[in-house]
Amino acid sequence: MSNNDIFKKLRVALQLRNDQIIEILGLVNFRITPTELSAFFRADDHPNFKPCGDQILRNFLNGLIIHKRGPMENPAESTETKKL
Repeated sequence: MSNNDIFKKLRVALQLRNDQIIEILGLVNFRITPTELSAFFRADDHPNFKPCGDQILRNFLNGLIIHKRGPMENPAESTETKKL
């Protein structure tokens, strides 16, 4: 299964629109245009198809965590408690 397939399935399962995905990517300071984003959701044989790289999928998943859970309150405290 390709990153494009995973991205498409997540988009459908979470009922996300392109503008929402762009907003989620913005939460991790990753900028993408609507045109670039729509290229990931095209059919493999379409002339404007673009393969989704690991970095884009990783940033989307990290942004999705922030979108669903909210930002970490104190990341410094969590690393200190792990050392104990």
